[in-house]
Amino acid sequence: MLNDECPMTLGMNRLRQLRWKLFLSHMLIVVIGVVVLLATAFFIAGAQLGETALSVSAVFGASASPPTAIVPASVSLQERFQDVVESSLLIAGFAALAAATVVSLYVARRIVEPLQELSLVSRRLAQGYYRERTAIQSDDEMADLSSSINQLADALEQTEQRRLTLLADVAHELRTPLTTIEGYMEGLIDNVIEPEPETFALIQHEATRLKWLIQELALLSRAEAGQLRVDTKPVELQQILLNVVAQFRPQFFAQELHLSLELPEMPVIVRADADRIEQVLINLLANALQYTPPRGVVTIRVTPSEYFVEIAVRDSGIGIPPAHLPHIFERFYRVDKSRTRKSGGTGIGLTIARHLVYAHGGEIWAESEGIGRGTTFYFTLPLEEISERAPVL
Repeated sequence: MLNDECPMTLGMNRLRQLRWKLFLSHMLIVVIGVVVLLATAFFIAGAQLGETALSVSAVFGASASPPTAIVPASVSLQERFQDVVESSLLIAGFAALAAATVVSLYVARRIVEPLQELSLVSRRLAQGYYRERTAIQSDDEMADLSSSINQLADALEQTEQRRLTLLADVAHELRTPLTTIEGYMEGLIDNVIEPEPETFALIQHEATRLKWLIQELALLSRAEAGQLRVDTKPVELQQILLNVVAQFRPQFFAQELHLSLELPEMPVIVRADADRIEQVLINLLANALQYTPPRGVVTIRVTPSEYFVEIAVRDSGIGIPPAHLPHIFERFYRVDKSRTRKSGGTGIGLTIARHLVYAHGGEIWAESEGIGRGTTFYFTLPLEEISERAPVL
């Protein structure tokens, strides 16, 4: 039977818990102290009382008139017995204290040493040494804590690697348009290049690339700091989609891609920040444009439900391996670094889209059947109402 463990197994698993180990260790210390106390008192008191009994019997045996010797002998025996008990308890108490101290130090060491190791690794991680790992060999909560710290260290190390990669890519992205602008400006100053409209248009295009990259980095910084604000109000989703599609149609046409929009018959009113939702769609369409080969198809489909509306952006592009799907919305994460650098991506667009959707109370996820099978990105928004008036197209 599933999840069916015998009582003995359950008992052993419970004893492996740290709280039960602490409880048993305290009980062990108490038992050891009591045993040492009793044993010491027994041997010392037994020996001394035996000597006293021998002395009393010798006194009674040698006395010719027992009645006159009984009283002083009994008084002496009582005092002797009290002295024996007091000395026995005193010696036994010190022995029990010593035994309990030794056991307590041993138990405390077994508990404190793993904590010291965890504390040391935590400080090293805080200082930026992300390769540090703990190596605690146990089967209790300490092992769970050690595993959690190691997982945190793995995540920090991976994030740091992505950050360093991002810095290199950002430097590359900044260098390319700056070099182009610098070269054309030097050519214009030296009269090597004619001041034609095409030249100024190219310089403006490169300046726009720089501005876009800076805006993306600034938006990501605000999102990661929890300072991303959205001004939600009832807006018509179809109009947002039509505006974004109009912006992208020339780019899709230039790359021989077909962009289609599937909208419901009735206008869908969502509670959202129109500018932020446009940013989400721009990032998703830019991603589809980047990874879909010529003569491919990109489809935007809107499916309203009772409380939410689902927007799907599907492309017929290169697809995403299943192992990468859980990570594609992480900051600095990119499936193929070489292809992304070649196509000019920074790897932060999907992270920004995730923060924007979450800020609206929605969800975002991706599905792909694998390499060459395309990818579909889904995100949801709270539904305000479904109007019965005709859509504005």
